[in-house]
Amino acid sequence: MSTRGRNDVGQATVEFALALPVVLIIVLGVVQVGVAIRNELAVELAAREGARAAVVSSDPSGAAARAARRSVELPIDVSTQTTAHDVVVTITYTDPTDVPIIGRFLGPSTHSATATMATEPD
Repeated sequence: MSTRGRNDVGQATVEFALALPVVLIIVLGVVQVGVAIRNELAVELAAREGARAAVVSSDPSGAAARAARRSVELPIDVSTQTTAHDVVVTITYTDPTDVPIIGRFLGPSTHSATATMATEPD
């Protein structure tokens, strides 16, 4: 065997060992972005569903909270404001960012959405 052949033994293993943590962090970062986008869309859906239920109900706050919580499976906070002409429903969700490794760097993120709908005439 030539001297060059013996010096290259294990080179691919070392390169893989050096590149793996970087690739792993990038993949977990992409997963975390996907989870955050999914949660943001769920919060927006809950706000729309809550506002839709609130405008046709005699108890806007209760109807908004029930409809919003029924539409998503996240522990959300629901806030409802009613004026003479419209109902404003605000949904807030604090995402614990529990994707391994990445969650420790980012910490929890807060998603919030507001939906406004005109009240139904009597």
